[in-house]
Amino acid sequence: MTSRSRPGLPRRQRLVGLWLVTSGLALFVGVLLALWLDTRLAPAGLPRWGLWLGCLSGGIALLLGGLLLERQLLGPLRRLQVLMARLAANPDARDDYPPEGWLSGLAPDIQQLRERWRADRRKLARAHSEGARSAARIRQELEALLQLIDVPLLVYDRHQRLLLFNHAAELLFAEHPGLRLGKPLQGLLENKSLDYALVRLPEDGTPRELLLPYRKQADLESSSASSPSLERPMAEHWLRCTLRRIPQSQSETLLTLEDATAESHQEMAIRGELVELVTQLRRHGAGLASAAQALNQPFAEGSSSKEISLSLRERLAKALDEEATALSRTIQQTGQTLERLQRQDSRLLSLWSNDLWRALGERLERHGIALTPIGMPAWLKADAPTLLVLMEDLVTKLAEHCRLTRFDAEVRLGNKRVYLDLIWPGAQPSQQQLQAWLDQPLEALPLAPSLAKMLQQYDSDLWSETDEDGEHARLRLPLPAGERVGAPLARKAPRPEFHDYGIASLPAPDSSLGSRHIGELEVIAFDTETTGLELRRGDRVISIGACRIVNRRLLADDVFESLVDPERNIPDASTAIHGLTDTDVAGAPTLTRIMPRFRDYLGDAVLLAHNASFDLLALQPPGSEVVLDMPVLDTLLISRGLDPGLEGHDLDSLAERFTLFVPEGLRHTALGDAQLTAELWLTLLPRLEARGITTLADVLELQTNAFDKQDASA
Repeated sequence: MTSRSRPGLPRRQRLVGLWLVTSGLALFVGVLLALWLDTRLAPAGLPRWGLWLGCLSGGIALLLGGLLLERQLLGPLRRLQVLMARLAANPDARDDYPPEGWLSGLAPDIQQLRERWRADRRKLARAHSEGARSAARIRQELEALLQLIDVPLLVYDRHQRLLLFNHAAELLFAEHPGLRLGKPLQGLLENKSLDYALVRLPEDGTPRELLLPYRKQADLESSSASSPSLERPMAEHWLRCTLRRIPQSQSETLLTLEDATAESHQEMAIRGELVELVTQLRRHGAGLASAAQALNQPFAEGSSSKEISLSLRERLAKALDEEATALSRTIQQTGQTLERLQRQDSRLLSLWSNDLWRALGERLERHGIALTPIGMPAWLKADAPTLLVLMEDLVTKLAEHCRLTRFDAEVRLGNKRVYLDLIWPGAQPSQQQLQAWLDQPLEALPLAPSLAKMLQQYDSDLWSETDEDGEHARLRLPLPAGERVGAPLARKAPRPEFHDYGIASLPAPDSSLGSRHIGELEVIAFDTETTGLELRRGDRVISIGACRIVNRRLLADDVFESLVDPERNIPDASTAIHGLTDTDVAGAPTLTRIMPRFRDYLGDAVLLAHNASFDLLALQPPGSEVVLDMPVLDTLLISRGLDPGLEGHDLDSLAERFTLFVPEGLRHTALGDAQLTAELWLTLLPRLEARGITTLADVLELQTNAFDKQDASA
């Protein structure tokens, strides 16, 4: 919101007024002279007409000459000035003001100038290709960063052709012919689950995980080199693959990979050790029981029998001691193995149940099974890839057994446990059927462990029960509960400006601010909306908006916007301009509370506003504790300094003059006007530089010289 202009007329109105007054005086004097001469000489007929015409000729000539000059010269000059200002700001601007009047002969020259200017710009654009060196430097730096990332990365386009890979991926797929730019994904990782996941991948960047089998190229070559009759098995590896669709791209996909082979084999090896240790424990326990039973037998009568019994007791005692020692050692080994298994289980991560049901539902769609989540979601701890395989196998077996294609899925909270329930109408399966399912191997996982062994990872079991209504049954799987509470935070949209290596070429922060080039300044454009224009009579701020300019770029997402409680009513006349009402600002922070946040946002930047004195006064009323003491640029004064002879330096006129786009509904909002002011500053930059005004000190001097100039329409 801008203040009312100071009284006074701009230069053109003063000139017009002077011309009219002079013409009027000349006519008035001519009339008086004609009357006096007519009285003295008393001419008649043509002499009288000649007398009056001669006396009035000066005023008439002055009036007609002024009209002629305005139409043929002064008006065309003003339009020519506007045309040149538009060309300076945007050489591709449309030609709305062709030369007229006595300047019409300049039209071919101006058109030629425009064409040559555009030709020069095209040449400049071609010369700008030298900037590819800078782009190459940026690319090299990005490539260097990629090489430092030790996670294998692959980027594929929408046609599944390889666009990018890093050094970690090169090490993982050593010598593989499919790891070449432009090669299809199927040549590197051929898997139907992967193809299906790529088709169903969300566009918002939500990740999906898969466990993929993979045979290394060295294994393939060694297998092919062997005799076919030997049927040498190839070593199979497993990759944990995370897929993400890159947002706001042409459907490119990012794959991050992790070799899960050693992890899975290590886990299986630990579990194998536990099985062996349990067998040893049973053997040692059986030996101890046998020795204890023999010791409890009564001694035989007679001396020789007594000696034999004593000898047997000694041997049994020795056996007990050996078994006890072996049992203690085995128990210690079992404890160490359990600790290792516990460390291995630390990869269980928090998982939101809705994400689990969504991913499981996508897997079940290919089996023609629909899964409907019900109830309240919750956090649980699980190894998502293996849990999905487990649940998919379980649901498909259940669907085949019950001959159903629709199930409900519910999460219920227990004591440090979360119960995953599958619900369906009908009877529950028998315990024998459940045991048969538990004993069947999961072929999709490394080493094909049984479902029962996978449940041991979670110290869990599986059972079925009938609901209270007697019409539904449920299959229940307990899992560890997650520590987190509440739903996951909403995904934030990424910032449009994720890098700008051009900032590295800017001067150091300790450079003298006044001597900084205007194109290198960090500028924050801001605007306020108020309850009215009379700030010294109680009108107050109701909205603040600001945006940041860095390296001649308006950062679209680096903004500050806040409503402000003015602690008074908003007049209807002001609401008609900015659309804000008392209801809109109810509950908003006061100016005293919001200003420290706004000052932190400003940092050490230079301020920019249109008619900045009004907005600064609005933000710093008497008694304000926050002081804005940084340099301030004013596009109103800058426009006056550049075009003192033109009318209309208000924001709307300048936006129309320089064809600045204002989105619908943003005009007369604090943030919208701040962004429009920022665009205006970027438009005025080349005109300032063309006049040799290249530093902050130069612009401030231009503002000072333009401060006293009046503009009735500003």
